[in-house]
Amino acid sequence: MILAAGGGTRLHPLTFAAAKPMAPVLNRPVMEHILARLRRHGVTDVIANLHHYGEQVASYFGDGERFGVSLRYSREQELLGTAGGVKHVAGFFRGETFFVIGGDDLADFDLGAMLAFHRRRGALATIAVVEVAPAAVSHYGIVVAGSRGRIRSFQEKPPPREAQSRMANTGVYLFEREVLDHIPPREFFDFGRQVFPLLLQRGAPFYAWQADGYWKDVGSPREYLEANLEALAGKAGLHLPGAEVSPGIRCEGKVRVEGAAIAAPAVLGSGCRLAAGCAVRGSVIGPRARIPAGARLERCVVWGGVEVGDIEARDAVFGPGCVVWV
Repeated sequence: MILAAGGGTRLHPLTFAAAKPMAPVLNRPVMEHILARLRRHGVTDVIANLHHYGEQVASYFGDGERFGVSLRYSREQELLGTAGGVKHVAGFFRGETFFVIGGDDLADFDLGAMLAFHRRRGALATIAVVEVAPAAVSHYGIVVAGSRGRIRSFQEKPPPREAQSRMANTGVYLFEREVLDHIPPREFFDFGRQVFPLLLQRGAPFYAWQADGYWKDVGSPREYLEANLEALAGKAGLHLPGAEVSPGIRCEGKVRVEGAAIAAPAVLGSGCRLAAGCAVRGSVIGPRARIPAGARLERCVVWGGVEVGDIEARDAVFGPGCVVWV
């Protein structure tokens, strides 16, 4: 299950007009990258819950066939929380082991290795964790586990001096169906705040699997920008779109580049137009975007259809429907 119902408040203002799973990374929605990863690991039966701009998600992904999966939806009139949303579609899982992944999580974990760990431990629930820098622990839920991975406790965004671990909860979970017995029906219920403490209290076999590879929660504008720039640099394990027209510069379909100065790495979306005299360096330009002669963009993400004026910008995101001029 992909958790795609949240309002994306931490990603404001980008999510004022867009569903969080639709935020583009390399000109593809975050959720498209998640589906591609699931498909690569043989997970093709998927459900996503929807709420905030949910029809954007359903309209783009449809039944999932175009993306190599079978995709269904659970539309929540009122938000049910991470765990409540999963409980609401309990019948979908048919007693099988299942993944739950946040709709804004980019990762290239080996999900098969996570499943093997889960089964070796006889786990009811397994959380994928990654080691973060000491100064970063206050941004995440921190997991404290024993040498074999059995979880002992959690710390929610502890100050660095109080952190008992540097293992951060990634929001990638693996469950047996029995975990649903710990979630009440038709209530707002959260995994981190309610279900996981219950599992610890009841002595359930609950484990942390330390993942190798890339992970990024794209929940804030800063993290969203970083995810695009890291993916552009080949650090995120994502497929780089389009064709490489010169080293490090990729074009998707037809683009109009009228003598613009483009420095790698860069991705140019289909139908975008870069006027003579503009300069673009280390950036992702969305489809149908317009960059005029006087613009200077470095390490920027420009969404599809955006018009950028004669400005200089670095480390900036130009979001949906944006028109900038001076």
